[in-house]
Amino acid sequence: MWQEVSEVVARSLLVSGTATVLAASWSIPTAMFLAEKESAFRRVLLDVSNTLVGVPTVLIGLILYLLLSRSGPLGFFGLLYTPASIVAGEAILITPLIVSLSASVLREKRAEVWEMALSMGATERQASATMVAESLPRLLTAVLLGFNRAIGELGVALMLGGNIKGFTRVMTTAIALEVSRGEFELALTLGGVLLVVVFGITAIVRKVGKAG
Repeated sequence: MWQEVSEVVARSLLVSGTATVLAASWSIPTAMFLAEKESAFRRVLLDVSNTLVGVPTVLIGLILYLLLSRSGPLGFFGLLYTPASIVAGEAILITPLIVSLSASVLREKRAEVWEMALSMGATERQASATMVAESLPRLLTAVLLGFNRAIGELGVALMLGGNIKGFTRVMTTAIALEVSRGEFELALTLGGVLLVVVFGITAIVRKVGKAG
């Protein structure tokens, strides 16, 4: 049992960690763009991002399933029922969350730091770099919260990964399967590990948030 638990946990951490890194790589620049200047276009984009935070995961999973299925427009990639499809799904899922939180942080720091840096003779690029540097702890908090959502997600992982043993099975899908089988010991073990991971990340978020 423990070998299976360790394998599933390791795969969950790898998949969700990769998805979080990918999401952060485009979410932080997007948040910087949204925080740069006040405009109607930027406000609309931010409102859209805030709205998408609450989109059900099964809806995202369904859309990506239709895109990646053999008859879908992206079916030729052969990504459905692979870890890569889960990574893509989780990255898309947590992008609005990271964008919304990061944009809020950067807009706040812009008022505090950016304008002050300009008044002291810094260029706009230098002022932006200072703003991001001052925001790093809270930006990291946003990214870690994204990871927490990704690793605790079920709908996308199940629909896109197929819960294939030794290949795409992660903690949430394994828990759902074991409960349906009546194997509550393994389900509770995996659930305990998932809670420890989420609690650990939450503790880090709290500590990092205080540093910011």
